[in-house]
Amino acid sequence: MFQPKYKITNKLLANIKRIAELSASLNGKSLSKTVLGALEKEARELSSFSSTSIEGNPLPLTEAKRILKTKPENLRDTEREVINYNQTLEKLNKSLGQGFTTLTGKTILAIQQGITKGLISKGRCGKFRQEPVFINDPRRRQTVYWPPDHQEVKPLMSKLISFINQNKTKIDPLILAGLFHKQFVIIHPFIDGNGRTARLATKVLLAAMGLNVFNLFSFENYYNRNVSKYFSRVGVLGNYYDIKKKINFTPWLEYFTDGIIDELLRVGKEMENISSSPLTSIKAHEQKLINHIKEKGYITDKAYSALTNRAKATRNKDFNRLIVLGLIKREGKGKATFYKLAG
Repeated sequence: MFQPKYKITNKLLANIKRIAELSASLNGKSLSKTVLGALEKEARELSSFSSTSIEGNPLPLTEAKRILKTKPENLRDTEREVINYNQTLEKLNKSLGQGFTTLTGKTILAIQQGITKGLISKGRCGKFRQEPVFINDPRRRQTVYWPPDHQEVKPLMSKLISFINQNKTKIDPLILAGLFHKQFVIIHPFIDGNGRTARLATKVLLAAMGLNVFNLFSFENYYNRNVSKYFSRVGVLGNYYDIKKKINFTPWLEYFTDGIIDELLRVGKEMENISSSPLTSIKAHEQKLINHIKEKGYITDKAYSALTNRAKATRNKDFNRLIVLGLIKREGKGKATFYKLAG
């Protein structure tokens, strides 16, 4: 049985409370589907760039965004890494949006297969490693960590997943996600893609928080801003069998929750900037239109004309703008056309 060693420190407790406050604040914000879609796309781009950058991918953010937009046919490995991560994250977000929040071994294998597709041999895609691995420090040019033997990978992963699923109602989901992340890195279950898989699988566990803006933030971005600090917190040194009973997860949990706070603050700022943008802010006459729909259930052009002195052509522009923003939808045809709230 996996029995992690950690303490609920004052800092960790304060971080969990702060995350709950920020989550409640962000969940209470009302943004159109169009704006939310744009924020989600930006978060995926940032995550795809950051997570691959952590592992040494040299592509700058501007180039990563260009590749995700154009999706060229002949991809270099560095480009494929970014596209694979983005596609895997898209699939994951879709599953989470449909209510899937249970982490299984099958899910983890599928994530690794998705991010390493076309980058390593098929025999190593979506399969736990069947050989020993060593973690080297390129600066010191020496091995700094010896993970568990490959024969133990499957039972260790099974114990980790069982621990997570058995403690869903007993341990705060933030702590569970953090424990999973570090222990996954310690086990190092794959030949390649361990870090990227760990970060994506952790997203599944964070979704259990009930955070509606979960898919709008990128904790990978926080780690990428100081990669050395991330590795020093999430990684361990020495031989797994010598240190496994001594590993203290507390410093990592504090750092892990620091990262979530940092990203929630960034997302909150992004939301404020968009909400105050002339392109998305709701004007007084548009608010009257929306309030009418909320009161009556729908609005017609005739009813809108009674609320405002705007000309017919201008009223049509108002309707179209609110449709583009994802706030209302058009129903009916011709003279029978009316408008309702979207969603």
